[in-house]
Amino acid sequence: DKVCDQISDAILDAHLARDPFARVACESLVTENKIILAGEISAHRKLNKDEVEEVVRNTIAKIGYIHKGKGFDNTAEILNLLHKQEPALHNNEGAGDQGLMFGYACSQTKELMPIPVLLAHRILQKLADARKQKTIPNLLPDAKSQVSFKFANRQPVELPVVIVSTHHEELNILEFEEMKNQVLEQVIKPAIAEIEESSARIFDAQKCKIEINPLGMWTEGGPAADTGLTGRKIIVDTYGGWAQHGGGAFSGKDATKVDRSAAYMARHISKSIVASGIAEECLLQFGFVIGDEKPVSLMVDTFGSGKLPEAEIVRIIESNFDLTVKGIIEYLSLRKPIFGPSASYGHFGRWEDEFTWEKVKSISW
Repeated sequence: DKVCDQISDAILDAHLARDPFARVACESLVTENKIILAGEISAHRKLNKDEVEEVVRNTIAKIGYIHKGKGFDNTAEILNLLHKQEPALHNNEGAGDQGLMFGYACSQTKELMPIPVLLAHRILQKLADARKQKTIPNLLPDAKSQVSFKFANRQPVELPVVIVSTHHEELNILEFEEMKNQVLEQVIKPAIAEIEESSARIFDAQKCKIEINPLGMWTEGGPAADTGLTGRKIIVDTYGGWAQHGGGAFSGKDATKVDRSAAYMARHISKSIVASGIAEECLLQFGFVIGDEKPVSLMVDTFGSGKLPEAEIVRIIESNFDLTVKGIIEYLSLRKPIFGPSASYGHFGRWEDEFTWEKVKSISW
């Protein structure tokens, strides 16, 4: 699924690099050694089929699917079914669809993110670094992480379980045990140490049940073993289930699709509320109607942590932020080709410059 997210966002970025006002809704499906592209694109300088194919192959190679004989690599067959977007949607400056979008922030970590999903992302980032830098040999691109924390009064107090599964080359039993030990020492323990620093809490790794490839060796992975589709990892992309999600996916969509842009703005505002000391925790919900320039509803929930009444926080938001679709896009600079990095390791809790919605605005109250 995340391979597909990266393909879709790479196609989006390639069009935005040519036309900042391009309208893109690109879906990808991968299975065995095949890639299917579908969706709607309108742009003044649209990529032709050969250019789209080059973007797709370069993205697959960058991810790491370059090993021949594994069932999926950057020579895969590509079926391009992308077509032109409906003109009425292309000319619309309001919301590209109806729906609810959520944003969230909390004081659990310095990134103002829920700690379980942040640790899961850090583990996978370090695992990918170890693979690309070859500090752990024989790793392949497919991998997943699951983290469980114990909470009391909505604060993390214990880290009981960490699970990591990673795809790898054929190994004998000794090599497999050595690989697991390297994953523990080079990936999991340093990631836990980073999350301890971020949260200003100590989670004793010695007391944590850590499982690495709990079902044993994993030599058949990636799209050759599991079909992937854009937009199926929306909880992984956001808050790991700690906060609500409206249901709309992000990747492959330009910023006129409020599924993406309004969710980014809601995160930015929630993060600014927490960073400004107005609340320890903030959930923001927008409601949009297709074609409308502004949200038709705005809800705030601070879970009892607010220093002000929630109705007053709503008033502060409305007076400090332009909530029109055009205003959101311009404020967060969402017409630039910046979306590729967001398609892996989460859309939130990041420090890279591209993640404009992760910056905070100081709010006087």
